Amino acid sequence: MKKFVYVLLVAALMLASIGTAAAAPNSAITCDQTVTVTAGDWLSKLAEKAFGTVTSYWAIMWATNQKNAEDSSYAKITNADALEVGQKLCIPSKADAEAFLKDFNPTRASDLAKLFASGAKGQLIVASWWTNGGEFAGLNQMFEQFKKANPDVEIVNAAVAGGAGTNFKGQLLSQLLGGVAPDTFQLHAGWEADTYNPGVLIVPVDEVYKRNNLEAVFPPTLLAMLKFKDHYWGVPVNIHRSNVLWYNKALLDKAGVTPPTTWDEFFAAADKLKAAGIAPVALGGKDGFELQHTFEDILAGSMTAEEYAGLWTGKTSWKSPKVTQALETFKKYLSYANADHDALTWAAATQLLIDGKAAMNIMGDWANGQFVAANFTDYGWAPVPGTKGIFVALSDSFALPAKAPSPANANLWLDLAGSKAAQEAFNAQKGSICARTDCDYSAFNAYLQSAAKDWTVDAIVPSVTHGAAATPSWATKGYADAIVLFATTGDVAAAQAALVQAAADAGFPQ
Repeated sequence: MKKFVYVLLVAALMLASIGTAAAAPNSAITCDQTVTVTAGDWLSKLAEKAFGTVTSYWAIMWATNQKNAEDSSYAKITNADALEVGQKLCIPSKADAEAFLKDFNPTRASDLAKLFASGAKGQLIVASWWTNGGEFAGLNQMFEQFKKANPDVEIVNAAVAGGAGTNFKGQLLSQLLGGVAPDTFQLHAGWEADTYNPGVLIVPVDEVYKRNNLEAVFPPTLLAMLKFKDHYWGVPVNIHRSNVLWYNKALLDKAGVTPPTTWDEFFAAADKLKAAGIAPVALGGKDGFELQHTFEDILAGSMTAEEYAGLWTGKTSWKSPKVTQALETFKKYLSYANADHDALTWAAATQLLIDGKAAMNIMGDWANGQFVAANFTDYGWAPVPGTKGIFVALSDSFALPAKAPSPANANLWLDLAGSKAAQEAFNAQKGSICARTDCDYSAFNAYLQSAAKDWTVDAIVPSVTHGAAATPSWATKGYADAIVLFATTGDVAAAQAALVQAAADAGFPQ
């Protein structure tokens, strides 16, 4: 064994001098066996068992390192005499081993380079709907970290504008069904995975969780939201809060009102703002999710957290008087909103607060990212009236398409997405908090520090508008259609009947 160690030490020294001359990963390698190292294993012993000669260990080292470049669950062997228990090794086929060893000479530096894969190359196509200020700034932080680690990979930003993925999701599904896929794409945690036929159009990312020990750093509430059909289909980068009431401090001060905590206080404040010549409410609608988003928060504040969550599991009836009250409140809220809300995106509505043209706005905390991107600091926040102690939650993750052009690069991206460094850099700009529990929030702004604290103490309920609470058909058809129609007609009884029917169609007869 001493001679064996000496050879590897020489190899290490030679490799240090040849740097990037290493061979590129060979995606054609097939492992004839996958071996987990146990006590007493060493490469020459495994080689003799597999191929009949101890010197064939070079082939195992080569194959394992090439597989590591594609899938980091395989070991990266830099010293063949220092295997660790639990490492995953690739035993190539006899034909592959013989083909590699045929022209391999361990005394040549150029041949030793073949034992190691070079850095990643090619493209990484990242698809999302993040195009606005804070969300793009956050995504760009991840791009910069990925590029620093993988300088030879070209990042293709395949973003499609439209809040909450309104335009993105339909286009992506058509492409996936047509056999065309990005390397990774944005996916809301929860039921939204069902849109993409899990196991067919997208594949599980359980291995990413295992090799990065993510179950130990993501909170149980989030893990429960992420797991669908007994697998993980996305690696989350954040946690967002839906139920935030944002306000322009200067405008509230000008009208002599304090941030409202109840709906009576809210409407009283809105009347005082109107009397002072200030638009009370900024609302968007162009992106196709803002109305449903606003109503889900009003609905959550009209009942207990358990009752709200029960709407999506059949435990709470949509015939409840509390649903009626929520619709009445929503109707009144709309009467204070800008008349052109259908023409404004959520970001444009947020801009009204920044520009001092409206006083209050209900939106998720990605609005905080817009404030940061605009260097706007004169804003405040509070839970949507009635939702103090309730956290309406959603999470953005990245999925792995079955036909990703570069699964190796996609896996590198997924590893990055789950990392502490990426989540801290991303979320400070995006306006969300980390999916991980070990992030350092000392450099985050005051809102995000408050959200991180609330996440640990509030009752967590899932957002329907953003993919967490209900099946895609229920969320985007029955629920969404009922709310959009209600915003036009104002017919409370008809809207509630439509919501009752939508629940029944989803398998929860009322």
